Amino acid sequence: MLGGALVTIKLTAASLAIGIVLGIPLAFGQIYGNRLIKGLISIYERLFRSIPLLVILFLVFYGFPYAGIRLPDFLAAVLGIGLRSAAYQSQIYRGAIQSVSNTQMKAALSMGMTKLQSFFHVILPQAIRFAIPSFSNEAAIVLKDTSLAYALGVIELLRQGYYVIATSYEPMAIFLAVAAIYLVMTVSLNMVLTRIENKLKIPGIGIEGSSQ
Repeated sequence: MLGGALVTIKLTAASLAIGIVLGIPLAFGQIYGNRLIKGLISIYERLFRSIPLLVILFLVFYGFPYAGIRLPDFLAAVLGIGLRSAAYQSQIYRGAIQSVSNTQMKAALSMGMTKLQSFFHVILPQAIRFAIPSFSNEAAIVLKDTSLAYALGVIELLRQGYYVIATSYEPMAIFLAVAAIYLVMTVSLNMVLTRIENKLKIPGIGIEGSSQ
């Protein structure tokens, strides 16, 4: 089942990457965008947070062929999980960005930076530190949600467990083993992210923003 666990890790990493790539611009638009942009992002965020992940996976896997786009099961799973994760991550980054004092944006603008430059060079590096604890929770959720990819035929940890059960006829032992592997991966992921958080933590940073 270690081969299935490796596929689970790949699913998690790719899905989180999509969530990061989409989540940060979505958070930026929610805070600094005009009314139209904010409205569109709000619709996206509420839509993907309201629909069950399994339904999203089926819509991506079976819906894209109607548009002439056929995705492999692995890619469809990554896309579905990543799109939903982006909706949750956007809220994480939005809260983290708003935790940074507004005076820093004003100071950056007064130095001649554009709003986009101020965001990427001044606000975002600090916001990332604030976002890590909530991101750790989202990463653990995504890791566990990858088990739903078995419904698309992806041979991840859970489906690999079913294959082993078909030959060993010991479902309880196999499911306990699967649960133990998920536990080890989730705890290890949280430990890594906690270590990163502690390494990036700067004493005093965030006090000003949290007081507003």
